Amino acid sequence: MLLILEDNSERVERFTAILQTIAPTLPFRVWRDAYAMMREAGPLLTFASMISLDHDLEPESNAPDPGDGYMVTKWLVSQSIICPVIIHSSNGERASWMAGEFDLAGWPYWRVPPIGDDWIESDWKQIVHRVLNRPIDDNQCR
Repeated sequence: MLLILEDNSERVERFTAILQTIAPTLPFRVWRDAYAMMREAGPLLTFASMISLDHDLEPESNAPDPGDGYMVTKWLVSQSIICPVIIHSSNGERASWMAGEFDLAGWPYWRVPPIGDDWIESDWKQIVHRVLNRPIDDNQCR
């Protein structure tokens, strides 16, 4: 299972298209709100092969603040290492904060800055494909 925090519907469509090509049977779940992800993802973590996190989340019209990826990062690192993480935020400073938390906690992670028009189809896809097609090290991931 792939767990994704992303508020941009166009990006979600592109993530979905990529997952259909490299892992068509892999279930995935997307949240556009950090609070909802932290509330709902707990039971799914056992099944997670990978997590992909954005940082900056824009609220839907008249919706409350959706939080951010750093909040989810802090929540994740408070638990045992579950699986690798991709940080896919354009907010360089906050992506560094997120990476620092994962690094200190010993979690495997990659940063994929959303640079260019095809970063999802090239950079993000390459990492997801590599992670999903390698043997899982029980010392690193469940």
